Amino acid sequence: MGDHKEQQPVRVGAAVRRRRRALELTLAAVAERSGLSVPFLSQVENDKARPSRTSLEKLADALRTTAVELLAAADPAASVDVVRAEPVAEGDFDPRTRSLVRGHHQLHASEFTGDHDAGREFQHRNDELMYVADGAVEIEAEGRAYRLGRGDTLYLTGGVRHRWRATVPDTRVIVVAVAEHIEAVQDRSR
Repeated sequence: MGDHKEQQPVRVGAAVRRRRRALELTLAAVAERSGLSVPFLSQVENDKARPSRTSLEKLADALRTTAVELLAAADPAASVDVVRAEPVAEGDFDPRTRSLVRGHHQLHASEFTGDHDAGREFQHRNDELMYVADGAVEIEAEGRAYRLGRGDTLYLTGGVRHRWRATVPDTRVIVVAVAEHIEAVQDRSR
């Protein structure tokens, strides 16, 4: 009951739009190249229509890619995925890492239990949030040290160099980050 991943057909619209914009093409230009109509392409991009295999291949050719690449870059229409906690043996204090989100998504989340390589420095392209679920950590970011206890969070914008270490046994840290394959965009309205 509810432990499996419920997956619906993918939404290819956003992938088509991203590819079209990356090539700096208008819908009219893609329509001309593919032989598909502008209204149909608009519906595809807005996920109001699903292209047939033939239409998807024509669209991919017009965008100088393949149908497989467009599908790989597509967003799932809707999904629900439960990731159950892993059983831990009594007295097992070994450091562990587990992913809290399966698959290729815009968000990554991991749980770190115990200590890990405190000398390892991280620098991610996109934003990251660290949440201390249990215990305490010390985080060094951009030359400053931060001590966090249970319930504390630290937000790092993309590009910030940091390292961290557990200062209490059985520390659990949840790290949530924007996926590396997503290009972070500055808010131009500021």
